[in-house]
Amino acid sequence: MEIDFEKALIVFKDYLKDYDLNNGSINLKIKHTYEVVKLSTKIAESLKLTKEDITIAKIIALLHDIGRFTEIKEFQGFEGLEHATYGVELLFKKGLIRKFISSTKYDNIIKKAIYNHNKYKIEDGLNEKELLHSKIIRDADKTSNFRVNLEEDIKDSFPDVYNEKTINYESISPKVYKDFLNHKCILLADRKTLIDYWVCALAFIYDLNFKISLDLIKKGNYINLLIDKIDYKNKDTKQKMENIRKCALEYLNK
Repeated sequence: MEIDFEKALIVFKDYLKDYDLNNGSINLKIKHTYEVVKLSTKIAESLKLTKEDITIAKIIALLHDIGRFTEIKEFQGFEGLEHATYGVELLFKKGLIRKFISSTKYDNIIKKAIYNHNKYKIEDGLNEKELLHSKIIRDADKTSNFRVNLEEDIKDSFPDVYNEKTINYESISPKVYKDFLNHKCILLADRKTLIDYWVCALAFIYDLNFKISLDLIKKGNYINLLIDKIDYKNKDTKQKMENIRKCALEYLNK
């Protein structure tokens, strides 16, 4: 097999030496990356994929957020770059991928999966293997984000919009609320408040491709725990979040 995950892992750990590991957002993304590797492995194994495809899925997971580290370092948040597009440029236009994998055999699969992992929907025209790995990384990434948002500080998850004084009083934008109740993912451009960002993350359930991913969300009780993490002082927001809870749980339990 022309792909070595353990070698890639060593290179990744060395790559991180250029970044401030005491930065909360950097630390969050490192933990997230390793978790996405585990989740991608679990999903790939549940699909009974070949050892080669499982290793490809792990490599994609390891590199899927590589653009985030530069983004955090340069912009102190998660809104400065289109990190998947930048990650592809960093890996394939600037040649960083060759430090992780010597063979070019898997380049198109890795490139397409990383590029598509954070898009609103997967681009058209992918071949069967590219589509499969794009779905795996999207599921693993989104599933991990439920854990991240629950266990990490909200200010580290959403440094660009977090405000300690206003978080409990914020409202939900009408379109964000409507789209969630209609079982739609939230367009990033429609997010105006931190609560919109929170609802956007909850709406990831509508874009999970594999049963194992939905089962992990249900098993973790993430919908209830995440909704309850914020103390809503705005009565309208509080009621709408209860409606969102009901909608999400009904969807998961179908």
